[in-house]
Amino acid sequence: MTEETLPPPPELKSEPKERQAHPFHSLKELLDHVSGKDLPPVKFRDSGKAEILPFPFSAIIGQEEMKLALILGLVNPHIGGILLVGPRGTAKTTAVRSLINLLPMVERSTCHYGCLPSDIEEGGIDAVCPDCAKKYGEGESLTRTSRVRLIELPLNAKLENVVGGIDERAAMHKRMILKRGILAQADRNLLYLDEANLLNDEVIDAILDAAAQGSYTLRRGAASATYKSRFLLVGSMNPEEGHLRPQIMDRFGLRVIVRGLENPKERLEAYKQVQTYLSAPHQLIAKYADSTSAIRDELEKTRERLKEVKISNRVAKKAIATIQELGIDSLRAEITWFEASRAYAAASGRKNVKLTDLYAVAPMSLRLRRSKFIDEYFAKQEGEEEELAELIKPFQRKKREA
Repeated sequence: MTEETLPPPPELKSEPKERQAHPFHSLKELLDHVSGKDLPPVKFRDSGKAEILPFPFSAIIGQEEMKLALILGLVNPHIGGILLVGPRGTAKTTAVRSLINLLPMVERSTCHYGCLPSDIEEGGIDAVCPDCAKKYGEGESLTRTSRVRLIELPLNAKLENVVGGIDERAAMHKRMILKRGILAQADRNLLYLDEANLLNDEVIDAILDAAAQGSYTLRRGAASATYKSRFLLVGSMNPEEGHLRPQIMDRFGLRVIVRGLENPKERLEAYKQVQTYLSAPHQLIAKYADSTSAIRDELEKTRERLKEVKISNRVAKKAIATIQELGIDSLRAEITWFEASRAYAAASGRKNVKLTDLYAVAPMSLRLRRSKFIDEYFAKQEGEEEELAELIKPFQRKKREA
């Protein structure tokens, strides 16, 4: 076989004619091909929104005082917040999260600063921002209806996360824009502080001040803004992990002592409920769907009824006498006790508070309010007060002689 008749090596075989044709008609098509832009779009299957499946409120076994306090808070936010105190594993967090399906509808401001028509009614047109003042003058609505949300404060939250700060994305473009914090987002919602006794002091102080005032002002350099912060505050704590400062404790209206279930049958039933929830949450939720709907509807009627509930002077005076006998100085005791009893009466279908209503909510309204330190402090001052009284007697005689 001569050299001319030898077959060409495999790597030198010519390609089929159809593959030799240049597939690109322009440089742009070539670049698009190299960069992958001419690939067909990938179709992703829609996985849907993540479901929120809270443990049903009605499925919680026992813990009647805790459940009552939370219901009263939903009926009347003016009770001043709720604090759940107890060891781990007593369903404190579970109970708070179970309120998601019971939360009411509210008129929520569409404004960045939380302006409402009621602000104008109470403080005039200057009580709202210029944009809302213009909308109000043109007859546009300042609110929209939406359901109250449960907002949980992370344990590692910093002060800037809570009150807000400079919008970093805007700062990159040399623009000064303030970013709302968790407190502004919690306006007209329920704010939950899990492990409230472990929060940073400056964070808890900011939260309590905003809750007491119903608004707060954020200042960063030359920029400032005032945000609404009207929310129901719910906290929980395990006293084994540290105490809550007295001034913080005083800001919580209802104080609930949450203990472990003592009845063996209840503990077994609680285990079965949890087991069902972990293995088949939809099944447990469906089982209590009717009761959840009934509670939500009844809460709506109770909130409307609350507007007409009154407490007579006769009943109020007896309650105040009890508070004084207990040696409680804070006026928040009366506020919480009376507002909680009004909510209890409304839930009972009545428009007048009875002594039995006060009795039903007294423990959670009055406990953990006395201060041994204050009693001892004032006792030490009695000697000084007596000395001062003796020293100023001559001035009283000279005044009568004059």
